[in-house]
Amino acid sequence: MNTPENLLYTKSHEWVLMEGDTARVGLTDHAQEALGDLVFVNLPEVGDTLTCGEALGDVESVKAVSDVYSPVSGTVKAVNEALLDAPEGINADPYGAWLVEVEGITDKEDLLDAAAYAALCAEEG
Repeated sequence: MNTPENLLYTKSHEWVLMEGDTARVGLTDHAQEALGDLVFVNLPEVGDTLTCGEALGDVESVKAVSDVYSPVSGTVKAVNEALLDAPEGINADPYGAWLVEVEGITDKEDLLDAAAYAALCAEEG
């Protein structure tokens, strides 16, 4: 799996790509693998306010429904509409299938670098 170099990660298995004062958020490969085949994605609307550490939406797999947590506080700038019709895109390319873009970031979670995230995943098994 080709993982972009400059990603940061959350302990709840979201990835974050910071670009200036904008953050693109998605689910990690570890998350999509644990969830199994995704069949539904529920995302916020453009203009919605997100709060760091709170659910921004959820994903449904054949196994369960799981919340997706916002790694930052800010306003939804864009939503990946393609995933609403084809949530399996997250399974196929978790680092290409971003969920939301957030702007006006006022707070961010304690984000992990790639090495710290790999260690977290190893601990979880």
